Amino acid sequence: MTAELAALAAAALVHFATVLVAQHFLTRDVGPEDNLGTREGIEERLSPVTQRLRRATANFTENVGPFIIAILVVTLAQKTSALTAVLAWAFVAARVLYVPAYALAWVPWRSLIFSVGALATLALLLIGLLA
Repeated sequence: MTAELAALAAAALVHFATVLVAQHFLTRDVGPEDNLGTREGIEERLSPVTQRLRRATANFTENVGPFIIAILVVTLAQKTSALTAVLAWAFVAARVLYVPAYALAWVPWRSLIFSVGALATLALLLIGLLA
């Protein structure tokens, strides 16, 4: 397995962990009964941390798609290298740091961490397409 594909697998594990943490906080705020239901009308009962964790999870979902594509492009085009491995793992590290940065409202660090992951994905795509 290439380092890039290992990073992709790690990103999936980070995503699962992000979802589980957000769900734990949701259950803490609304109780297991309301978490099992449709969750309609619960937003006003969520703590600010829970709301931020849910947004961090949504952000991960929005950003993992381009990362998956970038890894596939680099791998299938046989353009993996030490640089693409570093970029892939930089994305994973950024996502690991992004969740607490978002949950704990680390300003401006959250935006800087996000930028590292986004730029790593963009660089991977460009390497896969142009190099």
